[in-house]
Amino acid sequence: MPKQAVVIGMGRFGASLARELFQMGYDVLAVDKEEQVTQDLTDQLTYVVRANATSESVLRELGVANFDLAVVAIGTDIQASILTTVLLKSLGVKEVIARANNPLHAQTLERVGADKVLFPELEEGIRLAHTLFNPDVLEYVEITPDFGLSKFRPPEHAIGRTLEEVGLGGTRDRYGISVIAIRRGREPILLPSKDEQIREGDILLVIGKDELLDRVRKRDVSNQTSAKAASRES
Repeated sequence: MPKQAVVIGMGRFGASLARELFQMGYDVLAVDKEEQVTQDLTDQLTYVVRANATSESVLRELGVANFDLAVVAIGTDIQASILTTVLLKSLGVKEVIARANNPLHAQTLERVGADKVLFPELEEGIRLAHTLFNPDVLEYVEITPDFGLSKFRPPEHAIGRTLEEVGLGGTRDRYGISVIAIRRGREPILLPSKDEQIREGDILLVIGKDELLDRVRKRDVSNQTSAKAASRES
């Protein structure tokens, strides 16, 4: 039986999340108070309902207590966000995740029972900052302020060489980065060995300090500079 999720608030964040959950195999109930919004999503999700989620009777009628997951994705109406979170927890929803606009909003959501609080704008800003100035980083997930998980396009100098040869072999390579998977076509290579050869088109999933990830990319620049200097001397 598919898992069930209710997403309340169909702004850009809520609608995107609801569609992704639906693609992952969830039965998704989307709730929003605006008629036009619900009409636009009718054919994209399992159920789409125009309703006021701050009403306990409405939530009971929708049967939210039977859902495995509820996401309160309400954006600008902080009062509605908090009240909806309280009602979902009081009705017995197993896991309630809520979107916050600021630290005070987040603290309030946690105090009223939210199991997890999200800062989508902040998290998107962090990902963007890490990809703007490092063209090899395709996606970034922050774990601590200077340590994260990245989908990393290997630099040109690494193609055709093994992970060990480019200093990315072993549990901890000489750059302080761990390669935990290689995406190659449809089948990922999990925990690749140090002898795994990097191919054109590979995407590395790596974990480590931000500054060290950048050092791997810059090594290509230094190699090219050295090669040009050697060519001029000869």
